[in-house]
Amino acid sequence: MLVLPIKKKWFDMIRSGEKKEEYREIKPYYHSRLGNYFIRHKLDTTTRKALRNMTTNKKIVIFRNGYSHNSPSIKCKCDLRVGQGKEEWGAEKRKEYYVLEILKVEHE
Repeated sequence: MLVLPIKKKWFDMIRSGEKKEEYREIKPYYHSRLGNYFIRHKLDTTTRKALRNMTTNKKIVIFRNGYSHNSPSIKCKCDLRVGQGKEEWGAEKRKEYYVLEILKVEHE
């Protein structure tokens, strides 16, 4: 399972159902973490472009409010794509991200 740390503001918005996407920068660190988890292949330029038009395997992602194993966490079913995010959910204008679409909050 993939565990991602997240700030309290975004954690609370996801938990309440208000925030439906979480963003991660397109950087080498996430090329391997997200690629290996969602499509079993490290993301590169070609696969990132393909993510705009493809459906990945929907997976469970744990969002943790902090870095400790005791920090509050929520389990969500997510899909992965590349695209622009919403500013009110923490994205910068006209910047592309790995977008984790939150399909369902499973439980806390």
